[in-house]
Amino acid sequence: MEESTQEISNLFFQRGWAIPLSLILLLALFFHFSIHRIYKKLYPKIERSHLAWDSSLLKALILPLSFLIWILAITFSAEILGYHFENDTFTPFFKGLRELAIIFLILWTALRFITNMEKTYSSRKKTRKKSYDKTTVRAVCQISRILVILTSLLVFLQTRNINISAVLAFGGAGGIVVGLAAKDLLANFFGGLMIYLDRPFNVGDWVRSPDREIEGTVETIGWRLTCIRTFSKRPLYVPNGVFSNISVENPSRMKNRQIKTRIGVRYDDASRLANIVSEVETMIRNHPEIDTNVYLMVRFDEFAPSSLNFLIYCFTKTINWADYLLVQQDVYLKTIEIIEKNGAQIAFPTTTLHVPNQVDVQIPSS
Repeated sequence: MEESTQEISNLFFQRGWAIPLSLILLLALFFHFSIHRIYKKLYPKIERSHLAWDSSLLKALILPLSFLIWILAITFSAEILGYHFENDTFTPFFKGLRELAIIFLILWTALRFITNMEKTYSSRKKTRKKSYDKTTVRAVCQISRILVILTSLLVFLQTRNINISAVLAFGGAGGIVVGLAAKDLLANFFGGLMIYLDRPFNVGDWVRSPDREIEGTVETIGWRLTCIRTFSKRPLYVPNGVFSNISVENPSRMKNRQIKTRIGVRYDDASRLANIVSEVETMIRNHPEIDTNVYLMVRFDEFAPSSLNFLIYCFTKTINWADYLLVQQDVYLKTIEIIEKNGAQIAFPTTTLHVPNQVDVQIPSS
């Protein structure tokens, strides 16, 4: 038994491929464990730095680098076996497989780096309570992903000895055909691009369109669709091309909210109107929630059929809708108090019938 085992061992090591394969596998194990050990020691130190790219790059590299070590080990081992067994198909096959794997791992690393950068940048801004433009960050990351994928595809075609110039020329001709067949899709794509560049709204903004029944909070901005959560909590998916043809209001970017109303008093209280207007304007100018740096006024401006109307025009400091309603309510209630304090009354629609003395009005008896 011992002699047969020794003979098999001698036969194994007499083969020219045994020692190189063993060395390759040992080196792969060594480098695999080494990079993971270095990563565990190095990452906590880099994480404490103020830079976002270094920790993102390290996290992006660790997993693809491990795969690269074993892909290189396996493909080189397979080529050695093919050489010793005089198999000519092994070398070109595994060489092409190795090149494809390297391109894929570089692409994977780049995509992981972009994703990590997006997450790290956003989390650090939130931790430090600093404002940042989510839409711009997402747009830059998405555009970077597309560029990385296209570059990797062109590099792969170049490694396959495919004429890139011919591919680009064919793509230009094909692009015309595709553009005609998918013009709506392209319109939505470029509509999304314009949203990212012009930034009429960001994720989280309250938007509305006076041209369409669109109103709600922006949840996501994609390359084809924008998701808006309406105030009834229903998701509304709007193709991005629509925003190129409609007007969009962004109330989230208001600096103030407007209070504008007309209040009427009776014609019998005409003599008290000047004092009422003056006191209401004084009340508004002294109100802590009214922005006096913006133009405001209280003016008698209309002889209505059954009332003398004066205009209240001012702006609140808050843009929050619920707080704005409270401020507006307070202004209205104090205006009512001023009118009543001056012995006047708020008018309501009335009709007065004047009967000439010459007209004899007779009430029929029952």
